[in-house]
Amino acid sequence: MCGIVGLFLKNEQLQPELGEHLSRMLATMSARGPDSAGIAIYGAGADDLIKLTLRAADAAVDRDLARRLGAVLKAPVDLVRRSNHVVVTIPREQQAQALAWLREHHPEIHLVSAGSRMEIYKEVGLPERVADQFSLPAMQGTHGIGHTRMATESAVTTNGAHPFSTGADQCLVHNGSLSNHNAVRRGLKREGFVFETENDSEVAAGYLTWRMREGDSLKQALTSSLVALDGFFTFVVGTRDGFAVLRDPIACKPAILAESDDYVAFGSEFRALSALPGIENARVFEPEPATVYAWERR
Repeated sequence: MCGIVGLFLKNEQLQPELGEHLSRMLATMSARGPDSAGIAIYGAGADDLIKLTLRAADAAVDRDLARRLGAVLKAPVDLVRRSNHVVVTIPREQQAQALAWLREHHPEIHLVSAGSRMEIYKEVGLPERVADQFSLPAMQGTHGIGHTRMATESAVTTNGAHPFSTGADQCLVHNGSLSNHNAVRRGLKREGFVFETENDSEVAAGYLTWRMREGDSLKQALTSSLVALDGFFTFVVGTRDGFAVLRDPIACKPAILAESDDYVAFGSEFRALSALPGIENARVFEPEPATVYAWERR
């Protein structure tokens, strides 16, 4: 099963409503994935800064964490808590140093994502509760993607929830199943990738990051995945400037897109899109198999 949603805002006036719309879309997909949920929000950011979204349950360490990390980096550290996640903003060039310090001094803190504009929040539980836990309805941004999971092949854990991120400002949500993910995982490990779960979706995310690291555009990376990744799938991929959709050549998993002058929206079912403003005037269509659909803000 699993449910996917995505929203790319063309109209800047809708940006304060991004979290509200995505949260409602996510909750509508609860029947497709009641085990866990997650969402990637792309909002404000600066190219010279990096936002590290961390899962850190103990709020008592926040002030000390910011102070000590700032002393190590010799730079100001901004820290914002949302439930059991925190977003730490630091100079981009000091990301590796910060992560090495965290691994040594706070091994209990888990890196969820990194990016100049992207923040990822995910947790076990009903999608509506997860959205409320992180105050997602109040979040602003330009675009975002979300996922509701029904765990059929692995345990219900926070690490196993989508989105998966394997590169800066890059993330993926997936509905389907890959048959050759173990072989692809072994190849990516030889390229230096480290995987935290046995989930095939994390492998798909890693494959796309690797192809783009090697020089592919997002469209080229997704096109090559049609050959490299065997199985049935719908991918929605988030990037710094937009998002993309791809279905496998058989396209047995449900998917629907809607485009208007104000936005592009994706849902596993139309009911996820039905409450969007102006949906009655949007062009609603089913994405074709083996075809990359992408929108970017330039």
